[in-house]
Parts: sequence; structure tokens; C-alpha cells
Amino acid sequence: MSWKGAIVDWFDAYGAIGLAAMSFSESIIQPVPPDLMFIPMLVTAEGSSSLIIWLWLVITITSVLGSLVGYWIGKKWGRTLFNRFKAERHLKKIEALTQRYGTFGIFIAAFSPIPYKVFGWAAGMGEMKIKPFVIAGLIGRGLRFGLEALLIGIYGSKAVEGMEWLLDREVFIGIALALVIVATWLGIRWWNGLTPDPNIHE
Repeated sequence: MSWKGAIVDWFDAYGAIGLAAMSFSESIIQPVPPDLMFIPMLVTAEGSSSLIIWLWLVITITSVLGSLVGYWIGKKWGRTLFNRFKAERHLKKIEALTQRYGTFGIFIAAFSPIPYKVFGWAAGMGEMKIKPFVIAGLIGRGLRFGLEALLIGIYGSKAVEGMEWLLDREVFIGIALALVIVATWLGIRWWNGLTPDPNIHE
């Protein structure tokens, strides 16, 4: 058994409480993504919409709550953490996203494969405003985990193999998410830029 499997098994022994603890701690410093526990729980809950929604709420809310602790830690010891975990490359990506896209960049970072703990550290170190940080986290994490819940709700256990394959290949997730986000952003920009032409009269 791998060390990741051992961590997942330990948390899994406590059911939904274990999922909450794993999600919460992963947003602070724990290295194993809660998806590895969340996805099998979704498969077990297949056919029970209320249980699937409950698990989605648990993992989303506790992930964001954990990120607030990560935010505080980043504010106190951010640079030390980035040096210790060699996460400077992620910091540069987050800085570029927020500089280029503002609040929308915060959402992209929360939804992307960038480790969420690193996002929290960076937000705290940069003293990002709490309100957009939390809102972006709730939307980004909610969509990420909600997409997993939706896929399993529709396709059941058949969706698991594909998800596990993607979790082992984060670059493909990054490319797919980037394409979706860019397409959405371009669509919104196009829509907002639509203005009536004063030279055209009915």
C-alpha cells in the first residue's frame, strides 16, 4: 500500500467526519487531495441524491474553512512555507492570475490543479481581501467537487476510472480547465462588449 493509500484509509475509517478532516487539513498542509476519498464515497452513495449533496457540501465547506487557516499561516510564515515546499512556481502562477484577471483570477486559482493549500498561503502572504478569497474559494471548490459528484451521479462507477486517470495526470486537468475557463472568459467579454451601433436605425 502506498503512503497516500494509508492516509486515505486512516481518514476513511471515520466516514463523513474523516472526509471533513481530510478536506480541511489538505487546505492547510496535508498533501493528499480529498478527491481520493470523496470519489469512492460518491460511488457508494450512488442512487442517493441527498447523500451525494451532503458529501459535496461537507468537502466544499471544510476545504474553504481550512483555506482560512492556510491564509493565516501564509500571513505569518508564507515565504518560509514556499521555500520549504519548493512552491515558488505556484506562487508566480497565482500572482500572474490575480494581476491579469483580478478577482476572476482568484476563482481560476481555486478551480485549477494548483494545490489549494498553496493558494491559501499565497493569499495570506499577499494579504488578499478575505471576502473575495472566500467567495472565489466556495465557487471554485464547489464547482470542482460538484463536477465530480455530477459525473458519478450520471455515469456511476464508470466515471471513476477516468477521474483516477486524470488525478494521476494533473497536466491534462490543467489543459482542460484552462480551455474551459478561457472559452468562458472570452464569451463573457464578448457579451459585455456588445453595444448597439448608433449608425444603424430601424
